[in-house]
Amino acid sequence: MTNADTQTTTTLAATIDTHLAAYCEPNPERRSELIAASWSSNATLIDPPFDGEGHEGIAAMAGIVLTHYVDHTFRRTTAIDAHHTFARYGWELVGPDGTVAVNGTDIAELDDDGRLVRIVGFFGDLASE
Repeated sequence: MTNADTQTTTTLAATIDTHLAAYCEPNPERRSELIAASWSSNATLIDPPFDGEGHEGIAAMAGIVLTHYVDHTFRRTTAIDAHHTFARYGWELVGPDGTVAVNGTDIAELDDDGRLVRIVGFFGDLASE
């Protein structure tokens, strides 16, 4: 792995971890800052129950999650598997007592600047056939 690859992996992890931090940030101003830092302005976040477009739509989705999961935090649970402009990773939503409320996998698309353009989220673990 070259230094450029390491930097790309480090930058990608920082972008995704910033997105996850934004998604459970209770302060609306701070949430907006984190979203702006990690998302392209024409972004789309698609989860099973709903979706949001642009920074405002993503912030609104986070606000809804926070009303149902007060004081919870998202954390990435896997390494990031990435190629071209796509990435996938596992995550979980954890309560203040450490209980996992929900987990899943996100598939992300990034722009040329390394910002998120689209995330499609899936809840739960993949089941075997």
